Amino acid sequence: MRRRIVTIEKARGAAERSAANRRIGRPRDAEATQRRILAAAKVEFARHGLSGARVDVIAARARTNKRMLYHYFGDKDRLFKRVLEDAYLAIRTAEQALSLDELPPEVALETLVRFTWDYYLANPEFIALVNSANLHKARHLKGSAVLNDISRRFVDMVARLLDRGVADGVFRPGVDPVQLNITIAAIGYYYLTNRYSGSIVFERDLMAADALERRLAFNIETILRLVRAD
Repeated sequence: MRRRIVTIEKARGAAERSAANRRIGRPRDAEATQRRILAAAKVEFARHGLSGARVDVIAARARTNKRMLYHYFGDKDRLFKRVLEDAYLAIRTAEQALSLDELPPEVALETLVRFTWDYYLANPEFIALVNSANLHKARHLKGSAVLNDISRRFVDMVARLLDRGVADGVFRPGVDPVQLNITIAAIGYYYLTNRYSGSIVFERDLMAADALERRLAFNIETILRLVRAD
């Protein structure tokens, strides 16, 4: 009888440890599943937009099911919002990592222009996601605390850069950091989103290596001319 009690106690202890291990593992499993869903959703939304993206494809690519996807993210629209927020958070975090405050103003601005161009080239899904968001009038970004916070920090960073340039006498005063950022984004964004039609219209391969280098040089020169003191 005693041996049987000991055996039962051992079995119960093993079961309790196993249950505890599962409880400990669940948060990690949940986080891993959410990361897979977000990664799969990013690909699907970038390829097909919000309207064309299929939840069952996202779930399958994430190695989960639609029930878990809805459990974590609610519905396709809220999942799209999260993907957009993560996309903006990624580029803004990378911009902050440039440590522009530690560079001379002109070097810092050139670094930002170069980074923006390189980021668009390396992350074409970002442009695709922004295009999709704008097709829906950016309703998924309205009221986003995440977007508001990171955007304000970015504008503040550019404003500090401009102020330092004015103080050093290399930039003219009165340049709006928001307008400057729009221009930096636009001269890279337009070129890349219209690369196919542009290559036909202008009879040159806009994505050839030498063409990309010339475009980057043009972008840098354009932005610096906009802000330099007379």
